[in-house]
Amino acid sequence: MSRPDHTAGTQTDLGQPELSAWSGLSHVPTGLRATVAAKAADALFRRAARNLDVRVEYPDGVLIGADPRTADAGLDAPEHEILPRMIIRDPDAFARRVGADGLIGFGESYMAGDWTSPDLAAVLTVFASRMATLIPPSLQRLRSLYVRKHPTHERNTRQNTRANIARHYDLSNDLFESFLDETMSYSAALFMPPNPHFNPVRGVAVRQAELPNPAPTWDVLADAQRRKIDLLLDQGGVGPGVRLLEIGTGWGELCIRAAQRGAVVRSVTLSSEQQELARKRVAEAGYQDAVRIDLMDYREVDGEYDAIVSVEMIEAVGHQYWPTYFQVLDKLLAPGGRVALQAITMPHDRMLQTVNTYTWVHKYIFPGGFLPSTESIERIAAEHTDLHVRERLSIGLHYAETLRLWESRFAASGSRVAALGFDETFRRMWHFYLSYSEAGFRSGYLDVQQITLERPNLERPNLERPSRGNHSDSGRS
Repeated sequence: MSRPDHTAGTQTDLGQPELSAWSGLSHVPTGLRATVAAKAADALFRRAARNLDVRVEYPDGVLIGADPRTADAGLDAPEHEILPRMIIRDPDAFARRVGADGLIGFGESYMAGDWTSPDLAAVLTVFASRMATLIPPSLQRLRSLYVRKHPTHERNTRQNTRANIARHYDLSNDLFESFLDETMSYSAALFMPPNPHFNPVRGVAVRQAELPNPAPTWDVLADAQRRKIDLLLDQGGVGPGVRLLEIGTGWGELCIRAAQRGAVVRSVTLSSEQQELARKRVAEAGYQDAVRIDLMDYREVDGEYDAIVSVEMIEAVGHQYWPTYFQVLDKLLAPGGRVALQAITMPHDRMLQTVNTYTWVHKYIFPGGFLPSTESIERIAAEHTDLHVRERLSIGLHYAETLRLWESRFAASGSRVAALGFDETFRRMWHFYLSYSEAGFRSGYLDVQQITLERPNLERPNLERPSRGNHSDSGRS
């Protein structure tokens, strides 16, 4: 799915970054090995780009990109072809970084200013849509020989997890306020009520949520975030007197909305910045007596809860600890209770292929994390707990729109972000992160699921009459 037309080309190019403070970016790889790898990377990239719907522009005037009239003949895209533009400023540095570090080098080359784009998300969406086939199969079979492995010091042990979380969520509350809406929700919004009709997939009731047309605008984002939260609370059966555990506080919006329902809320986070602001927001809303926010690892939580809700936190657990995570949920959930998760997921085959791959996102954004598949969630819950997945809702394209709105807001807040002490390289990194994420969801490479788990003695949704068409209701917390 392409980006909304009214956003195309509205992004402004960032300036040249200052690299001296960024170890590893200030020096382009050199030496014989780097030179050989660069030549191979350049040849592979040019070959791949010729079959993609992008326009790659080189300083010497060479244009590369797919064109139905010329692709079969191996010719480059003509100048009049309207495609997302990828502008290579320093071809040698670009090839050397990609040759040295693959997709990590691809992101670093953008951070370093070796290439740019007036619509970065559109370019990355094209690449994401062909992620599985960009590298020839013969080289994909050798990926274990050349891709980086996860550093052991970033594994999400009890000792490491706090530091991993702090590297992202403790950057600055002011930074996140520069692009989030008034709810301070840092996860996928839900712009329309979900389809009421379920379809069975592996015995799980599955439904979709369609996007509004035209594309959503900033003024509806806060309400869309509240809709997302309210649906999760509904799935968990949260109401008056319910003992609710939230794993991953965010900045407190879910706590507030649960307390408004009369629930007694305990929320845990490993971010001291989030804890401080969430407590303040809860107090300002008048619910400090109903909400407790602890700085605590999920593995250390005690007690019994009627409902457990966790929004886009499983991604930070690390695949080695998924069984532990679900065992903790099972142990803490009271009889008859439910778990409602919102999780970013990826296709199962890609998850298996990349489970040991260290990526640009790990290095610069979310150390220690990994995205599950829906199959892995269902399997691990079934094998390690008494919990079973009851239903799930797919809202991946809603995340693409959420990220588009965040990126636009972040781009417009450049001066504010700079005043907070974040340099040009950081801003290019964050721009790449938001656009890279949008591309993943818009291309369908990634999805977001709201997943309800329960013990199997509860009533299940009716799966006897699956939907035969697309219907819509009329109508990181």
